Amino acid sequence: MAEIAWKGASELVADIAAGRTTSEAVLDHYLDRVDAHNGAINAVVATDVEAARARARAADQATAEGRSWGPLHGLPMTIKDCFEVVGMACTAGAPELKDHRPNRHATAVERLIEAGTIVYGKTNTPIWAGDLQTYNDVFGTTNNPWDVARGPGGSSGGSAAAVASDFTALELGSDIGGSIRNPAHFCGVAGHKPSYGIVPIRGHIPGAPGNLTEPDIGVAGPLARTVGDLELALDVMAGADEMKGPGWRLDLAPPRHEATKDYRIAVWNDDPFCAVDTEVADLIAAAGEKLAGLGAKVDDRARPAIDMAESHEIYYTLLAAELGIGLPEGLRQRLKDAPPAATDMSHGAIFGRGAVMEHAEWLGWNERRAKLRDIWHRFFGDFDVLLCPVMPRAAFPHDQSKDFQGRTLPINGVDRNYVDMIVWCGMTCGVYLPATVVPIGKTSEGMPVGVQVVANFLEDRTALHVAKLLERALGGFDVPPMFR
Repeated sequence: MAEIAWKGASELVADIAAGRTTSEAVLDHYLDRVDAHNGAINAVVATDVEAARARARAADQATAEGRSWGPLHGLPMTIKDCFEVVGMACTAGAPELKDHRPNRHATAVERLIEAGTIVYGKTNTPIWAGDLQTYNDVFGTTNNPWDVARGPGGSSGGSAAAVASDFTALELGSDIGGSIRNPAHFCGVAGHKPSYGIVPIRGHIPGAPGNLTEPDIGVAGPLARTVGDLELALDVMAGADEMKGPGWRLDLAPPRHEATKDYRIAVWNDDPFCAVDTEVADLIAAAGEKLAGLGAKVDDRARPAIDMAESHEIYYTLLAAELGIGLPEGLRQRLKDAPPAATDMSHGAIFGRGAVMEHAEWLGWNERRAKLRDIWHRFFGDFDVLLCPVMPRAAFPHDQSKDFQGRTLPINGVDRNYVDMIVWCGMTCGVYLPATVVPIGKTSEGMPVGVQVVANFLEDRTALHVAKLLERALGGFDVPPMFR
């Protein structure tokens, strides 16, 4: 039988199809890994082993008969515990949902299963998917495989930790403020935030169970150890949902170029509004230099004609409008009665104003976003991709203090507000752009660092292709020391 450990999804599917291994053997490998190491990581928080084993055996029988269920035939995997999966509870880390058992799969999950996957478990997330760390009162704290004293990011922290621990080769995460990209960066894996709207997100919590409304900004997307596996998963999941299917089809453009030398790449690795740790900024600069050495046209001064502070205000206001729906009614009323001063530009004040604004105000902010989107579109007429930070720093030690807005993190020796950590992800997320994260190196403390490869709206394949070029040039995923 072929070796299973640390192989990617594409390799495992090929091995299963060729008879070099079996779906059940891969499932057993993952279950053994979880048994041996999940106690230290706490990424996988629920399993349905009986159903997974029955499906794995059915997949192996199909293989023996020369039948394939699809491009992911026989691949066991885990799913972020924000997506509804029949047979397992879907809690989104919230105690009030600990017994919520859905009667249908989330649409993205359904597509993965129809392509041949076997969902054997769920991975941890912060309560209501609302933090840059992953802990909750239902399942406890998830640790980073590179340093268990640090968090794996959030909200797809369990997803990224599971991929980095070889509990799975492929994961389904979600992202409304970096929740795929931040954990990929912290755990040294790859992740893709698709263009807004191309992967159906029905069956994701939040919103409420059974909610059919497509949330603003939020997307579903894959995490894996290789960019090729991200591409494979995106091909499976992307496309019109059941409501739109009768009228349109998705046809993503191919990468803009085939050769590295033909790419025009902008590098934006620091900004006064949201300072970046020197080691992180230097690694991003080095990644650009590496591509330049391979013939790409690289410009480290090119910027879209936006003001980062204004961009963040627009994004965070619209994010607040989306998330504010779930605020307790008493808090909503207090914010309406005594809104934060318009001159207060702190994260908390921006959120407080946005969470309770009227629809007419929202339309004004949405128009401001449209103008930002136009600026980005014109920028991508001159450049194919932008390389920029995922977050200002690498993974940080656990901090579960109650005052979320009062938390701080040091950047180059200066304490910065905790919410500053989402500025770089929010800049690209709020305007619906695709972004692929790929590892590019490590800090002096040995913690992984990823870079965002951002492309024009609906040009996901260009972002993925440049990320793959970086992966080839710089080595991509590395096994965490605790597993070597």
